[in-house]
Amino acid sequence: MTRLTALLVLLLAALPAGAEDVVLGLSRDQVSISTDFDGSEILIFGAVKREVPIAEPPLQVIVTVEGPDQRLTVRRKERRFGIWVNADAVEVDAAPSFYAIATSAPWEEVITHTEDLRHGISIPRVTRSVGAPMTVLDSQNFTRAVIRINENSGTYALNEDTVTLREQTLFDTSISMPANLTEGAYPTRIFLTREGKVVSSYSTEIEVRKVGLERWLFTMSREQPLIYGLMSLAIAIAAGWGASAAFRLVRGN
Repeated sequence: MTRLTALLVLLLAALPAGAEDVVLGLSRDQVSISTDFDGSEILIFGAVKREVPIAEPPLQVIVTVEGPDQRLTVRRKERRFGIWVNADAVEVDAAPSFYAIATSAPWEEVITHTEDLRHGISIPRVTRSVGAPMTVLDSQNFTRAVIRINENSGTYALNEDTVTLREQTLFDTSISMPANLTEGAYPTRIFLTREGKVVSSYSTEIEVRKVGLERWLFTMSREQPLIYGLMSLAIAIAAGWGASAAFRLVRGN
């Protein structure tokens, strides 16, 4: 029996009775951001606890990991009189700083549109714009632009067929988290679906925190912005002087 299987057996034994419920485990529930942090990978594993025989059609699994929300103002540029200027602007009220979805099958097979609306699972469902000016008739295009930019940068991802589901009972997947993580709580959700309908769900959190020098600099920038600004200026001046001195030295040789 592998270590992962043994953990799942213990989790199953501890879960209260139910028709079909999720038992979840995480390889780690906290990510520390230090000066040499270049990303992380979280292993998410679990099992289905059931008190009835396995039913048909088969279950599917959806796993989501969401970073802290951020408010963004998206501007559209237009060319006027030969120069590019800011034209319309729309405020995106809720845009996760990170959002990853992993599924056990193609998206269309794991959940219906109605269930997605109800539970807010897909990327468009967790990214919303509000307060668009009356002059902006295509505000949803601004939201789609935010999604497209984040998908291109890798901070938003839909990873289909990446959840391994064994014997309709054990499942696991891994979520890659980039280096530019925002500090805070990362809600993690697991959905069991059958015929596109959610039959069970489970929620937990992964904590992302700065440590060491990163933590010290972050705290100073918030609590002592004047000192932080002066220190940044001094470092910039010293770096410029050092580069100039090195250039003169190399040129003299």
